[in-house]
Amino acid sequence: MNETIHPAPAEFTENEIRAEPILRFFHYAHLPEFLQARSRPFCELARLIHDTTPYNAERYVALRKLLESKDAAVRAGLDA
Repeated sequence: MNETIHPAPAEFTENEIRAEPILRFFHYAHLPEFLQARSRPFCELARLIHDTTPYNAERYVALRKLLESKDAAVRAGLDA
């Protein structure tokens, strides 16, 4: 994957991302400030899911759907 497009978010360690690669897509520091504010809560919720949900297929589905929602919310903010 191209690290310059989606560098790992500081909210997750390299080991966490290695174990669960989807976490790297919750990065938001590269976005303009007004979109960072829209994206940040999704990263925070990804952290909560990661920390409180057993590692299983449903956890992955929860993170994948959260990522889809985050992407949609950021795209919606582009029209604002």
